[in-house]
Amino acid sequence: MSGTRPGPGARPPRSRVAVVTGGASGIGEATCHQLAERGHRVAVLDLDRETADRVAKQVRAAGGQAIGLAADVTDRPALDAAFAEIRSTLGPTEILVTSAGLVAFDPFEQITLDQWNRVLDVNLTGTFHSCQAAIPDMVTARWGRIVTIASSSAQRGSPNMAHYAAAKGGVIVLTKSLARAYASHGITVNSIPPSGIETPMQHQSQAEGNLPSNEVMAGTIPLGHLGTPDDIAAAAVFLASEEAGFITGQVLGVNGGSVL
Repeated sequence: MSGTRPGPGARPPRSRVAVVTGGASGIGEATCHQLAERGHRVAVLDLDRETADRVAKQVRAAGGQAIGLAADVTDRPALDAAFAEIRSTLGPTEILVTSAGLVAFDPFEQITLDQWNRVLDVNLTGTFHSCQAAIPDMVTARWGRIVTIASSSAQRGSPNMAHYAAAKGGVIVLTKSLARAYASHGITVNSIPPSGIETPMQHQSQAEGNLPSNEVMAGTIPLGHLGTPDDIAAAAVFLASEEAGFITGQVLGVNGGSVL
């Protein structure tokens, strides 16, 4: 089909400033690498500065541009300071991927108020803070891409994870609300709810006895195997691209065909 690929004289994709929260591990780390591979300038934002710096150094060693910063997404002053540093070092934020998250397993009747608040603070309020810190730059530029990382737990519910599922469900609704609010500014906002993805967080949950083995989990997935952080990153990078400019307010399941 003619006209679907850029010709020899086509301009290369524009380098954008991309911020990835939770960027030092798992899905966030893979997303940092894939964004950098496409020429974007990446801010690796994580709770731990050492691990954020490690990922940024790896990106630079591979020929990309990246900086590592430490900030807790529940700490708004620290987050605002991080975005200010990104603005002065790389430029205004144009792409945001909110991968920072906290998983928890507790029977509903045993969830304390502190546990409930902590899970919502990191997963939902942290996403709120991150989006609110990034959007002014996008409004000024009249261009932006936000990709939130939710969870299939938000779509189907999960035993012993009511707080986590509720928080991630809030992320999906927040995504849809922002998509409608900022479409006229040239900003798209979409969400990816992963399922069956092998990550360090999953391994920890398995070690604690909260999730079954890889073999058992893979047996529930129509494709017959677990996904990888790179699978989620590829979807996030597409949604953050110029080509995805007519996609907003959507929930893109990357789950091997799992029925929700």
